[in-house]
Amino acid sequence: MSRMRPLLAAAILASLAPAANAADVALARLDCGGAPEPVSVASFSDTMEHPELRLPLVYSCYLVRHGDRYLVWDTGNAMDGSPRAPKASLVDQLARIDVKPEVVEFVGISHHHGDHTGQLAAFPKATLLIGQGDWDDVRPADAPAGVDPKAHATRRAPFAAWTSGGGKVQPLARDRHDVFGDGSVLMISLPGHTPGHHGLLVKLAKAGNVLLTGDVTHFHENYRSDGIPTWNSNRADSLASLDRFRKLAKNIKATVIIQHDPRDVAKLPVFPEFAR
Repeated sequence: MSRMRPLLAAAILASLAPAANAADVALARLDCGGAPEPVSVASFSDTMEHPELRLPLVYSCYLVRHGDRYLVWDTGNAMDGSPRAPKASLVDQLARIDVKPEVVEFVGISHHHGDHTGQLAAFPKATLLIGQGDWDDVRPADAPAGVDPKAHATRRAPFAAWTSGGGKVQPLARDRHDVFGDGSVLMISLPGHTPGHHGLLVKLAKAGNVLLTGDVTHFHENYRSDGIPTWNSNRADSLASLDRFRKLAKNIKATVIIQHDPRDVAKLPVFPEFAR
């Protein structure tokens, strides 16, 4: 047993080290909507830390290019004409670099909230990567006890291609998932915001490690002070995941990109340029 522990620790560290002999990996941000004006974030802290703070939140999606393979990470707001809707769809943005929806191999969802799944239906041929806890939330046709049926139906709708059995899905139950099999892109389990919430680690040859938050945190002030939204599914898990995320970022010297904070948008080049 004593010999196994060092071996296990070495395996974990190896999975977080820069990928050796990996395919060329690149990362881009796509605009997936935004609040038309600063919004109150008072409810983003269950300790009432930010009663007067208003921020211009953004909705970000990401494209990972791994050689000639693609992962779309989160799909933002729907093209529904609302004030928060994107100006251009994900499909139209990808067309700028001649990437059609059918060539996207994976679509990874940090969690099942609507501002991260609004354009998911545009990629029915992609393998859906989603935390097991979130898949369990959206898979049943009928709302679980205590859940509003209308709200459940709305949350479930973007997943129709996969809940119907027609699309490929990988519900993720382990601590991390190696998307392309070479350690260059890892989905990291960070439950608490939702039961199956994940973040994404992308290892770039020149830019180094990049960590995408999903919604483990929403803006800089909450990231620094353990702010937990009032609607998170589990407070203890949320705190543990936020603590883990910060320590991981420090230990691997990662660039942290908070997906909803406009102050982090400039950490990646303006699309169609990629960070490499």
